[in-house]
Amino acid sequence: MPEKDTLQLENELAATENLEDFFEDNAEIFSGFTLVQYLEYLLKEKNLSKAEVCRKSLLNSVYVYHIFAGRKKPSQIKILSIAVAMNLTVKETQRLLYFAKVEKLYVKNSWDSVILFALENNFDIERTNNLPEKFSETPFLGDLN
Repeated sequence: MPEKDTLQLENELAATENLEDFFEDNAEIFSGFTLVQYLEYLLKEKNLSKAEVCRKSLLNSVYVYHIFAGRKKPSQIKILSIAVAMNLTVKETQRLLYFAKVEKLYVKNSWDSVILFALENNFDIERTNNLPEKFSETPFLGDLN
């Protein structure tokens, strides 16, 4: 999956003389990936198994398999648990949230900032869940029941 940010695409679009060429050059970006397709792409890219993601996410494995199969519409919290379990970058996580059709992380939100920090520093679920406590936020990743 190509790594172009919005500004790069805007610049390319402004500079193009042929809209068809623009779309052809950026076909993968506009391909309409689904959440399931993007998760499968990430599994291959990160050389992970679904079982490993289930274990590391601390989520109910049946629920995670349903997400991967497209049978469940996950919440932002579940997607973030999967993102941390997959050791995704911030950019990959934001893209995953986009494909899941849930709210992206916003740095001006203190709760989101804690998660962004954890992603930037490759924290696992446990270490991520310990961060919010220190900042009067609520732990949220994994199944906390």
